[in-house]
Amino acid sequence: MPMLIEYLDAIARKKGRDILFLDFPQEKGTDSLSFDDWDLVPVRQQIIAWLDSNEIEWRRCGRIANENMMGGGYQGRIYVDVPIDINNPAYQKLSDYLETSDGDMKFEGAKFCYLPLVVAMENAHHDEPGFWDRWAENF
Repeated sequence: MPMLIEYLDAIARKKGRDILFLDFPQEKGTDSLSFDDWDLVPVRQQIIAWLDSNEIEWRRCGRIANENMMGGGYQGRIYVDVPIDINNPAYQKLSDYLETSDGDMKFEGAKFCYLPLVVAMENAHHDEPGFWDRWAENF
């Protein structure tokens, strides 16, 4: 069954802040996984189980929206609903779980990333009523 997922930049604009997300890049030369196959990636399963057990909200999300391409399929990316604030206990807990004291990832096959709001605002025109409908007509 189809599922609608939001683009990263749309989430950042709705939140009105920089946002955190996790990427799970696949080895170069491998075929893209199907939507359901992402749920079977072990490192992704492990991190999501930890997020759930620590009551940290997350959801599937798309890349940054790009008017010059259509689709691209789901790439396993998840938005993590924790503000980027080194004084925030949830951020500290998340960062401690995912990163070493040097800022390197503890988990091979996962990338802990952020999207600055200023970058997300470059696509603010996407939020205008009817933007994507007009875009689709002209694609």
